[in-house]
Amino acid sequence: MYLLVVLTAGAYLPSPLYPEYQAAFGFSDLMMTWVYAMFALVSAPTLLLFGPAADAVGPRTVLRVSVAVAAFASACFALAHDVGWLLAGRAAQGLALGTATGAATLVITEHTPVSRGRASVLASMAFVAGTAAGPIVAGALAQYAPGPRVLPYLVHLALLAIGWRLVSALPAPPRRARRWRPTRPRIPASMRLRFVAAAATGFLAWAVAGLFLAVIPSVLDRAARIDNVAVIGSVVGAVLLCSVLSQPFVARWGARLAQLMGLGALAISLVALAATGGGSLSITMVAAAAAGIGHGLAYGGAAASIEAVAPRNQRGAITSALYLAFYFGSGGPSVAVGLLTLWHPLDTAISWLGITAAVFVPLVCIAVVLTTRPATSSPIRYTASFRPEEDRADGGNEQPAPASRAVWQRKHACSRPRSSTQETASR
Repeated sequence: MYLLVVLTAGAYLPSPLYPEYQAAFGFSDLMMTWVYAMFALVSAPTLLLFGPAADAVGPRTVLRVSVAVAAFASACFALAHDVGWLLAGRAAQGLALGTATGAATLVITEHTPVSRGRASVLASMAFVAGTAAGPIVAGALAQYAPGPRVLPYLVHLALLAIGWRLVSALPAPPRRARRWRPTRPRIPASMRLRFVAAAATGFLAWAVAGLFLAVIPSVLDRAARIDNVAVIGSVVGAVLLCSVLSQPFVARWGARLAQLMGLGALAISLVALAATGGGSLSITMVAAAAAGIGHGLAYGGAAASIEAVAPRNQRGAITSALYLAFYFGSGGPSVAVGLLTLWHPLDTAISWLGITAAVFVPLVCIAVVLTTRPATSSPIRYTASFRPEEDRADGGNEQPAPASRAVWQRKHACSRPRSSTQETASR
């Protein structure tokens, strides 16, 4: 879990520093959005290609490679003297995190005394927590310590060295290795509409978060005239911090209500951004809090919605396809803002994208309502030996637990053949 937080934090260290890079290297707003989006463009296919690698060669080998690639990425940023170094560093960050995600989740599952579902939640929260920590730490170091474009990455390299030692302590992979096959996303026909609604919800959630991570720092620097990098980093980090704090409510409210509440909060954030273009610090702070709450509920609710219905033997491929939508949501709209800056100022481009995204929120809400069922007030609880037939590996032949045997017998009375003794008694 430590390594996943460190890798994710490193991927988002540059966010509050983009205005500094623009001033130093003189590149356009469009190029700035491409630098940010390079991470998503690389990490998405990497997740599919190297996600199953931990099963084939063991998580220790995969995580060692990820740490080495992440160290190369931080070195690129620390030594950067033009935009090419930034692009190479962002690509390496995407490669490192895309490779490590599956292996880190596997380590959390195997070495943490919690259920697999809880381990997945811990991995998700570690991902978002690292995303929040990166901008906050980078902004504070850049503002109050020497070497604003170097020191954050030197600190990250030191944290990666600790991660390397932790990874080296993991057990060696078994000699008998499984075949390494890239993940191919295939969505069962019975859940495609639900998947589309969840993917659209997650796309919007990460699109709004991506705006804060990619372009809001530059707007605060120019329009709001905020030259304190620590403040900029805090605004950006507040989005993901609120996201982490809101995610526990997904389990309490259920996937359907969480998605709807999250979409509502995202709409508030988008309207605020559309009104000011990110040029007002006070309104942007409100928009950041609303975006963070909406991101946590919508992103967590979308993942929980698919987790609840995905067949066990296809869950990995379906989850990978869902995260593809999340990654493209993180990078795509930010590039769209960059393209709009060819004709409009950056704050105007943000306003136009905010209006466009806000229009889609009600449509996605309708899709969520139509494709999911409301959570019941008293959800059914199954014991370890009494589960629905479609979720059992033994084909449904397992007998129910004694506490639930009477309910099970009444439910299946019509489908069980009657014995000869019962037929004689009935006569």
